[in-house]
Amino acid sequence: MSLRREAFLDQVKERGEYKNVQEAERAARVVLALLGAHLVGRVRAELAACLPEAFALILLNPLQSAEPLSPERFVRATAAWIEGATETTATWDVSAVLSTAADAAGDELMHQILLQLPTGYDLLFGRPQAGSGRP
Repeated sequence: MSLRREAFLDQVKERGEYKNVQEAERAARVVLALLGAHLVGRVRAELAACLPEAFALILLNPLQSAEPLSPERFVRATAAWIEGATETTATWDVSAVLSTAADAAGDELMHQILLQLPTGYDLLFGRPQAGSGRP
């Protein structure tokens, strides 16, 4: 079952420590548009089904990416799309949105999502995997 839009944005706002819901929504739109370019098929559709409708549509109609971005380049791309963002604030944005999406998705779907992404995204989702290179 998908989260309600308000509940999703409230979680993103709290995790990102945004001043208002508009900032949380801006981050969610950019991050999900970039993420959608990295996921394909059933996995992308299943994640979309877990999200509020407006964000599901963003995920399903993503910004195009010529190649899968490493986690570092994903953060840099996020910074480029959010006015006034730095890599530091973009890391915060990405984590706030992706950890909220991960909670909505649940463990089984998150496992499938991480299989489609380059190594290191587990940390962006707030779901460190054993053997992900962390000490």
